[in-house]
Amino acid sequence: MATKYPIILVHGFLIKDIGLIKSFGRIDKMLKEKGYIVYKSRVDSFGAVETNADILKAEVAKVLKENNVDKVNIIAHSKGGLDAKYMIEHYAMYEQIASLTTLCTPHKGSPIASKILKYPKWLLKITAFWINLWFKILGDKKPNAYKLCEQLATINSVEEETFKLCNEVYCQSYSTTLKRSRDDFVMGIPFIFFHHLEKDKENDGVVSAESAQFCQYKGNPFNESVSHSEIIDFMVTKKKKDKIYAFWNMIVEDLAARGF
Repeated sequence: MATKYPIILVHGFLIKDIGLIKSFGRIDKMLKEKGYIVYKSRVDSFGAVETNADILKAEVAKVLKENNVDKVNIIAHSKGGLDAKYMIEHYAMYEQIASLTTLCTPHKGSPIASKILKYPKWLLKITAFWINLWFKILGDKKPNAYKLCEQLATINSVEEETFKLCNEVYCQSYSTTLKRSRDDFVMGIPFIFFHHLEKDKENDGVVSAESAQFCQYKGNPFNESVSHSEIIDFMVTKKKKDKIYAFWNMIVEDLAARGF
């Protein structure tokens, strides 16, 4: 049973479709093969929350028109969840969004971003300039790495969860846990850095389980170690890939059963 409304997948920071690198691996293709209508957002990899919200708003309008529907389901990973939240609240799009599912989203910020902001501002500005330049070449429309870091920091956390959003839109959230640095080559280094900052908090290499909690928090759906990037099918082993695909199937099947 397919969902009543189309699904838009929204990626987080850094990742994007570049050549053989796909923002959601084969997840979107897998869901399409099962009969779901799935789109992938093209928000900027290093865009600020508000500018990405503008891009996402236009994408939602396009999907609504193409499918002649009045709502969409959004499944967002990492910072994509912040972009989606801001879009819904800032543009009062409560009636256009049937559901919002966030995966490993730093709703309460990231200690890594907070630590980065303690470095000299001139150094951060220079680094941000080159990041912005490179990602503009790769397709970002309005990259702003420095502002993004400010928005992700725990000391300047993105706006608090609002009751209106949780009451008017079906919102749910999930987290994952990376148990050892050697469990994921990609997230191993930030995982070590995270534990140096907040060693007592479970995290996926970038985001703590506490920060990922928003509206209806469904917890960590995996018994084994699953990192921030593995949940979107990035460099995942075959054994773990099957469980990750099963998780995605569970999400969309549940949305369909709820009438979304």
